[in-house]
Order: sequence, then structure tokens, then C-alpha cells
Amino acid sequence: MQSTWRGSHRWISRLDRYLVRHVSDLPGGNHDAFFRRLSASANHGKLWIAAAAAMAAFPGRPRRAALHGLIAQAVASAVTNVVFKTLLPRARPLPEHLPVFRFVHPQPTSSSMPSGHSASAVAFAVGAGLVQPVIGAALAPVAAGVAYSRVHTGAHWPSDVFFGSALGACAALLTRTWWPVRPPFPDVARTWTTAPELPGGLGLSIVVNTLGGSFTEETATALQGVFPDAHINSVHPDQDLLREIRHAAEHPGTRALGVWGGDGTVGAAAAAAVEHSLPLLVLPGGTLNHFARDAGTGSLKEAVAAASKGEAALADVGIVTVERGLAGSPEMAQLTMLNTSSVGLYPNFVRRREQLQPALGKPLAGVVAMFRTFAAGTPSTLTIDGRRHKVWIAYVGRGRYYPRDHAPLFRPVMDDGVLDVRMITADESFARLRLLWSVLTGTVATSRITHLSEATRVRIDAGGSPMALAVDGEALAGVRSVEYTVRRRALAYYSPQPR
Repeated sequence: MQSTWRGSHRWISRLDRYLVRHVSDLPGGNHDAFFRRLSASANHGKLWIAAAAAMAAFPGRPRRAALHGLIAQAVASAVTNVVFKTLLPRARPLPEHLPVFRFVHPQPTSSSMPSGHSASAVAFAVGAGLVQPVIGAALAPVAAGVAYSRVHTGAHWPSDVFFGSALGACAALLTRTWWPVRPPFPDVARTWTTAPELPGGLGLSIVVNTLGGSFTEETATALQGVFPDAHINSVHPDQDLLREIRHAAEHPGTRALGVWGGDGTVGAAAAAAVEHSLPLLVLPGGTLNHFARDAGTGSLKEAVAAASKGEAALADVGIVTVERGLAGSPEMAQLTMLNTSSVGLYPNFVRRREQLQPALGKPLAGVVAMFRTFAAGTPSTLTIDGRRHKVWIAYVGRGRYYPRDHAPLFRPVMDDGVLDVRMITADESFARLRLLWSVLTGTVATSRITHLSEATRVRIDAGGSPMALAVDGEALAGVRSVEYTVRRRALAYYSPQPR
């Protein structure tokens, strides 16, 4: 076998020298400077980073092509320079092999086998082309030019370029499932219903939580300006929020309940609205208000328009039954869930993602937040619907959320009758490495550690160690068990109809 390898190696060397002699015999001219500059422009991937930046200026497939190209290039460069250049040491062409005016100076000192420039060029072009073939076709001549320039300038033997190009193509194919394009979200769908028209806010009682993150002294004044006939109650920190919400729902002449605040405040108002058979007007406000976004009242203008015209729809509500306290004397409580609930590290992940999102955008903020959260976090041991798991995250959404991965963001249907159940488990071997790798490659949704399902009832038991539970952003400690169910179309909420 060793003699066969040596014979093959000699055959490759003879072919390399034969091809280099033909390149050396080419007459000099402007093309020498062109290939020298083209080769230099690809140093450290500068050419491909610039190309990716230009492609990223166009949203959609060009931007996705740029991302996949850079991922493939990074993998190809790492494998070529860290692995194969160490395993396959080889001397580069000597000055006597090419005319001095053509020979690159200074010549690289690393191993000639394989060509890193060629690997990066082909990886970027093929990687981008797998997403957007037109872009790949446009990049192909540039990548071929960079690969050839390494032979033309004496930086590599032809076989180095061929091997590097093959590595680049393999890297592009290997990474084609990393950070896949998310399927389009379904269209928004509503089950419309009738609700009182509230011109000027007549018949509307609004509760304003002054502890909401975006509250200012002008908030109540602004609400009174757009709803001059509404009853508005600003609840201060020394007041009982739940009691004030009940009082607002029972205020004489109230035909609809309005709420300004975060997710927890909106959930409490929804419970009161269902109890008193009132439609709910969710106003944009508070630290987070996911229901207002999903309901289509993410701006005050939209909320006023829906209330004035009596445009409303129906939503399911989640019923969360919580057991706390000692096993012999448990304390039971029932909560209303409009959005999401979670156990484990998910609240920490969401908090970090929201903090990073303004600077990094949603996708990158999600990746960084996942790394920070799970690099040092520990899984919890829980029994979920009778099965024992080690769990990083147990997440339950009231309704089917999108995208279908670790970072649900959008809920197009408010009355689909299901609980969106997502778990990221640590049951598998090398659980932390699996998790971090899937985050790095954007394959959390397809990883073996991720479990996606839908149900109408879910039960989670903490066992001997009580767990921390979050329901619509409100945290509860010392929880021994929790059970989720769905009440179909129990809540009427104001939502502007599409024009």
C-alpha cells in the first residue's frame, strides 16, 4: 500500500510540474497583475465578506445565500488550515518554476497542500448557489479565477487547488441544512364576533398598571384624550391590581374592559373579562405585551379603530392549575394564560434575547442568548405527562406559535384549540454539546434534543425539588405540579378587521 501511495504521489507531482510549465510558458501581460490582485483580494476571505455584505443588502434569498456562503467558507477555511495543512505538509513551488515577474512575493510559508484560497472561494460560491442559483452562477467565474490565480502566481501546485476546491464544495454541501430557510408563516385567521361599539370610549372601563415598563405620567392623559368618555383607573404600586381590575369590570355602565400593561396584567384582565362576559380591549403598553401584537392592536390607532367600530374576534384561554406548598397540605391556585408558560431556563433565555434584540436583531440575539443561557445552566428533572425527563426547557404556548423551533415569536391563529408543547431535553449523551452545536448550526428544530408536540392537556410534576414556573411573564416559585387545559373561544377581544 505504501508503494502504491508513493507511486500515486509521484504521478501527481509529475502532472503538477507539467501544468506549471505550461502556465510558465504563457506570455506576460496585464493579466499577470490582474491575477495577482485577485489573489490578494481573497486573502483572509476579504473578497467573500465584501460579496456577502453586498448580497445582504437585499432581503430574502440573497441575504440567505450570503449567510450560507459565509458559513460554508468558515467551515472550509477551518478544515483546510487547521486540519489538512497539518496532516499534509508540502513544499510550495520554487521561483525557478515560474517567471520572476509572475511569482507571488512574499510566498506563504504554510503547507502548500491544500489551497485555502480555493477552498474558501468554492465554498462561498457553491454555498450561495445552493440557496440562490443565479448568484452562484455569477460567483462561479470569480471563484474559478481565484483558484487559478494561486497557480498563476506560484502560490500553489494545481493539485493543491483541486483538493482545496473539493474541500470547499464538500463544506458547502455539508452545511446546506445549517440555518435553513424558515417556511413562511401561515396567514392570520380570526373567528369574528360582535362586540359593543365604543365611540369615544363610551361604556369602556380601562385599567392602567403604572408599574408597566413604558408608563409615564402622560399615559393616562393620552388614553383619556382618545377615549374621552371612558372610565380610566390608574393603579399605583400601593393598590391591589387584581381587586382594581375586578372593580373596573363591575363599574356601572361597563360594556367592555380595557387594559394597559404587560403580559401579566393583560392575563389578569382577561380572567375578569371572561368571568363578567365582557369583551377585552388590549392596549399597547407595559414591558411586554404579546397579546396586543397577536390581536392586531399593537398601536393605539389600531386599538381605537377596532373599539370604535365594534370589531372583535374570539380567542382560547389557557387554564393553569398550580399546586404549591407541602405535599401533605398543598395550596391550589388557578391562573389564566393568554400567551405562554415555561419551566427551566426559558425565562432566562427570553430575558437575554429581549435585551440583545435591539442591537443584534432577533435571529442573532436568539443565538447569543441561547449560548449564554445554556453554557452555564443546568437541566431540571421533571415528569411530563407521566414520562421522566432531564429538561433544559419545557415550554407551553396557548396556541400554535411560529417558527417551529426554540424561539417562538408569532401566533397567527388565536382559537386553534391546542397547547404548543416544546421541550429541549438533556436525556441524550453529550447533552450540552448537542445543544450548543444545534444552536450554532441553526438546527435546534431538527435535533434529537428537541421535542415538538401539540396537546389539549399537559401535566408537569416537579418531583422532590419544587420548580420555578413562569406564566405570561409572571414568576411563581415553589411549584410542585402544574396542569394546563384549554377553554375554547372563551374570550372576546377587539381586533381590527382587514380592509
